[in-house]
Amino acid sequence: MKRDTPAPDGFASHPVATLIIDSEDHIVSANPRAESLLNMARSALVGSDLTEVLRLDDPAIDPSFWRTDKPLSAYDVRLHAGRSAAVEMDILINPVVDAPGWRIVAMHIHNQSHASGFRRAPSGAMSAVGAAAMLAHEIKNPLSGIRGAAQLIQGEIGNPDHQLTNLIVGEVDRIASLIDRMQGFTTEQSQHNETQNIYPLLDRAVDVAMAGFASGVTLDRHYDPSLPDALVDGDRLVQVMINLLKNAVEAVNGEADPRIIVTTAFRHGFSIMRAGSRTPVTLPIEIQVIDNGPGVPESIRDVLFNPFISTKRTGQGLGLALVDKLVRDMGGLVQYERTEHNQKGQERLMTVFRLLLPKGAKE
Repeated sequence: MKRDTPAPDGFASHPVATLIIDSEDHIVSANPRAESLLNMARSALVGSDLTEVLRLDDPAIDPSFWRTDKPLSAYDVRLHAGRSAAVEMDILINPVVDAPGWRIVAMHIHNQSHASGFRRAPSGAMSAVGAAAMLAHEIKNPLSGIRGAAQLIQGEIGNPDHQLTNLIVGEVDRIASLIDRMQGFTTEQSQHNETQNIYPLLDRAVDVAMAGFASGVTLDRHYDPSLPDALVDGDRLVQVMINLLKNAVEAVNGEADPRIIVTTAFRHGFSIMRAGSRTPVTLPIEIQVIDNGPGVPESIRDVLFNPFISTKRTGQGLGLALVDKLVRDMGGLVQYERTEHNQKGQERLMTVFRLLLPKGAKE
């Protein structure tokens, strides 16, 4: 039996169920959230073997993932947790830097996956997407007729600037544009993920932004020159970046010194395991879009990437949802956070949208 190891400061009040595991896979500490989630007292947990407390219910998953020496996020893992029946959980594992073989294991019920940047597309949602695509197609046909009728009326009354007919045309165009954006969520679009240098793609998106909606904003590029190629769909990545840059420009509107930064980096050791996969997938290519706007209200952060969630009164809430879908189609994930950044010699909170993408194949 292992002795109860003193936990780090704040461990007991940590809001996530967390275990500390030693190099022999024994639990050496557990916080109250872990006791509650696993329905086991701390005295019963400490000294127990991790694989007996968290028992995998899916034979397709290699049990060795518990012993990872790199940060690992495993999503929708079905297991028996303590004395509970089998449930699906998200597991986050991080090595302890100063103790070889030791790990910190955090356990989350599904809603935490939103904060970590991974969102599933449930079967019900997929059915809704298919129905929405069919409905969008059916709606656009009569819209064309309404627009054409309004233009004919304009011709008959001899006034191309007639207020009511222009209102009809404008509203029809607005609805058609909204439908076009919604159709971006369909799964029928072909994707062409291939090994590419992402810098020409990022520059194309930044150039589009600077020539239009970001013309009055300082937009800096901090690129890692040693970044390897990524496995992406070039057109989709450009679309994602334009959406994120437009979102950032809207966020800094009203700031005294509006500033946006696009950075890239190689992120060592980050892996995810999705439902149905046997082994983790690494996502080492990192792209960040950073702005000095006020950030997203706390009340919507967990649902930020859901459709129709917006902080703008006139917003439709489709931009970030589409970003999430396109990034997932490329095998990556997108995250949001507020974090300290140095701006003009001072540390201040800034908004970060982070893309994590798979590395391309070597030539």
